[in-house]
Amino acid sequence: MSDPLYAKELLRLAANAVGAGRLDPSDAEGTAYNPACGDRVSVTLRLDGHGRITAIAHQTHACVLAQASASILGAHVESADEAAVRSLRGQVATMLQKGEAPPPPFEDYAALTGAATYRNRYACVLLPIDAVLNALAASER
Repeated sequence: MSDPLYAKELLRLAANAVGAGRLDPSDAEGTAYNPACGDRVSVTLRLDGHGRITAIAHQTHACVLAQASASILGAHVESADEAAVRSLRGQVATMLQKGEAPPPPFEDYAALTGAATYRNRYACVLLPIDAVLNALAASER
């Protein structure tokens, strides 16, 4: 395939689905929905006493871009707090505009740079991150 939206590495990340499922019990739940395409990502989190993520699970009913993004989070977001997740969101948004992938451990987002030429697909890449931020915000209430 020559379409950068369906590059081999991106498909591998999506297929791995690291963190797929649901945590029970969990400390926080959040969902993000893209009405433009119908993509939906729900996450459950376990948090330590300082608001850092100790475990994540996601249910991703979405395109391959959102699936790959959720898998990257499932593999690497443990120990992050809300500030770190917000920073990651900014780094991924910048990557989509300027091409520079986030630093380790999130360098796998480089596989999603093919979405950069499709502005309407940015939301797909960011959707799992938004679901995590929604869960963290809900846990603070």
